[in-house]
Amino acid sequence: MNGAPEEASLLERVRADLVRHPGAVDVARVSRLLREAGQVVGAGAMLDLTARLRDHVEGLGPLQPLVAEGVTDLLVNGDGTVWVEDSTGLRRDALRLRPQEARELAVRLATAGGRRLDDAVPWADAHLPSGIRLHAVLPPLSPAGTVISLRLPGGQRLDLDALQRRGAFPGAARQVLDALVATRVPFLVTGGTGTGKSTLLAALLATVPHRERIVVVEDVLELEVDHPHVVHLQSRHANSEGAGGVDLTVLVRQSLRMRPDRIVLGECRGGEIRELLQALNTGHEGGCGTVHANRARDVPARLEALGALGGLDRAALAAQAASALAVVLHLDREGGVRRLREVALLERDPQGLLAARTALDLGADGQRPGPAWEELRGRLGVPLTEAPGPATAADARTASVAAPADDASAQVPVGVAVPARHGRRAA
Repeated sequence: MNGAPEEASLLERVRADLVRHPGAVDVARVSRLLREAGQVVGAGAMLDLTARLRDHVEGLGPLQPLVAEGVTDLLVNGDGTVWVEDSTGLRRDALRLRPQEARELAVRLATAGGRRLDDAVPWADAHLPSGIRLHAVLPPLSPAGTVISLRLPGGQRLDLDALQRRGAFPGAARQVLDALVATRVPFLVTGGTGTGKSTLLAALLATVPHRERIVVVEDVLELEVDHPHVVHLQSRHANSEGAGGVDLTVLVRQSLRMRPDRIVLGECRGGEIRELLQALNTGHEGGCGTVHANRARDVPARLEALGALGGLDRAALAAQAASALAVVLHLDREGGVRRLREVALLERDPQGLLAARTALDLGADGQRPGPAWEELRGRLGVPLTEAPGPATAADARTASVAAPADDASAQVPVGVAVPARHGRRAA
């Protein structure tokens, strides 16, 4: 706390008082503790002191002043240096945390997120009550010192209209996205870290008809879906005795008994892909999830690696995935802009292995149909009224200007005719 010993001592007294008398860190509590210690401060100083104490007890401590509009990530390296990422990119801040200060902050935040972080379990992945995503690693896994990675939630939930206005995808891709949800075709959202996979997936799920029940399974709560009927399941780590752990594989199985209309796996990164594929092959249409991948054509290899963790060989994975999943929506990030780069179809090649064929290429030089474009139209089962073509001046303006999310006049009509009864895919 700015290195002030008296404030550090007061912080310890506040924490001890909270154990005896749970509640908020407010002016009344701080004033009482100061009086007990024979200290007096003015009204203005009291408000400032209380705010700093609250940040250390309930917020991000010394990192709290760095939270500002547009900031997406706060990173603390092992040497105590702090880095901030916003729309301008990654930059180093003047703040530097002491080793003990960084460790205490990491442990407190992990505890607030319901995770254990200590010498026995020196890493933690948690979702804080404020919506912040935390990842922390302690020595000796990080030899230089405690490493903290914080992903801050956006100031507002972005729907498909808002994403389109910000240049995340052009009109032809928007029609594909709407038809993808309407026809209950299963899909994966892929891309690297920080490319906006969860943002796009949440926006797509928000368009699911309100009569449907969505069950979301995640290792750490991250997907925030604007839908009236969403059930979240979160995995649980084992306790200090190694008991009580519940992984994603178990949760996917449990979701099948919860009358889901759509099963969503927030992130596929292990053997749980086997249960997801089995679920989508047993009548649960419209399922989806996210997978880390560098390119759309790398998705089959990524799924094969995950399938191996679940006991599936390449042939078995291809047979399961080709019938359970249909479309890949691949995102990338360039110059701080997150956008949909490619739409591809998952299918089996002549050797019977899983392959991804480009249906829509959304590169920097425009939107072009790929070899699987006509097949994609057939699988979606709807007439896509806007054919892909070169980028227009209007598209360029859309990509460079971020209109306000609540600007109703900027909404773009979809123009997709959806059949009354939706089929899964053509035989």
